[in-house]
Amino acid sequence: MLRSLGNKLSQQQPTKKREKEREVLNRFLDKPVNFLIRHKITPDMLSYLGLFCMILAAVFIGLNTIHMIIIFAWPAPFLIFLAGTFDVFDGEVARRTGKEGPVGAYLDSNLDRISDAILILGLIFGGLVNFFWGFALLFFSIMISYTRSRAENEGVEMKGVGFMERAERILILFGALIIETWIYFLTTLITGEPWTVFNPWITSISVTWFFFFFIIGYTIALVITIAQRVFHTYQTLKK
Repeated sequence: MLRSLGNKLSQQQPTKKREKEREVLNRFLDKPVNFLIRHKITPDMLSYLGLFCMILAAVFIGLNTIHMIIIFAWPAPFLIFLAGTFDVFDGEVARRTGKEGPVGAYLDSNLDRISDAILILGLIFGGLVNFFWGFALLFFSIMISYTRSRAENEGVEMKGVGFMERAERILILFGALIIETWIYFLTTLITGEPWTVFNPWITSISVTWFFFFFIIGYTIALVITIAQRVFHTYQTLKK
């Protein structure tokens, strides 16, 4: 009986999470989405704009602009935020205009994977992670997507399963880069030099203590998300 109740709760949690997210999104998306629809901006246009913003963000990160003068530190996190915004808008515009379909979903999914890979390459070239740690981030990001798509092919509902979905990953990384920038420049202003640490096992350049521990926690969170999705799929298919 308890096991049955647990299974029911595990099925309801992703749905409830999605419903809450939808309510919050609708409050903020109505005006901008209606504006896009009125001006005939298609979901595919928004998907390509999101990819373009992520490419630019990766270039800025790859040039390590977040540790340059402060005026050059902001484009990277801003562009990541903009890319994430376009990613939200494309799905909402498609839903409200009745343009949801397999072709658009397929394109959006592939562009998302390309964006994820390009962003991680930016982190690698910028030295914020070394090659091996960056490879691990790329692998785990791909596995998060793969575990979902493979489960959905088996008929398992995966919406809301795992706390590091793509939107969360983008938002968290956006916030981390802003905090890294603030700490780097504030400590430089106060003490004359930034409070940084260099660990060749993780990064290729010196980063603040915050970002050092962040990237470790971020990686662990990716692994936990994969485990959550695998466990949810296994429990569902086993019934």
